[in-house]
Amino acid sequence: VLFVLIFSFFVMSCSEDKTIVVEAEPKSDSNVTGTLTFSEEGDQVLMNAVFTGLTPGSHAIHLHEFSDCSSRDGKSTGGHWNPTFENHGAWGNNTGFHRGDIGNFNVTSGKGSIEFTTDLWCIGCDDPVKNVMGKAVIVHQGEDDLVSQPSGAAGARVSCAGIIY
Repeated sequence: VLFVLIFSFFVMSCSEDKTIVVEAEPKSDSNVTGTLTFSEEGDQVLMNAVFTGLTPGSHAIHLHEFSDCSSRDGKSTGGHWNPTFENHGAWGNNTGFHRGDIGNFNVTSGKGSIEFTTDLWCIGCDDPVKNVMGKAVIVHQGEDDLVSQPSGAAGARVSCAGIIY
């Protein structure tokens, strides 16, 4: 019985799953709101995001440097989160990409969603190159061209969510 208790405690302490839910608020005179869930299991972080109030088409979504969504235009979040000092680009591009370069998602009838999984992020860990806590999620008015430096020419920031407890 003691062995089972010790083993159970060890398994539970080694498999500490983390989940955080944040709400996105409108920016730049938009009506865009959303809910984002970040879950960490093992070495993978899953981001699941659902937005409403968007125009139909493709919209960029990025992680930005600061969780400060206080400005009307969302620019208080700073630039793309780029702790490895790479060029902006498509996620996984061998010529470089920001850790915040999530990409684009499609919207129909004002609603859109995106699911994203990576082992290059963590929730609240001690690694500043991976830790998404204290960052912000920004949805842009338009599509990221995945080429323009430093941000992808995606237009206004229409929604913001700080990744904080």
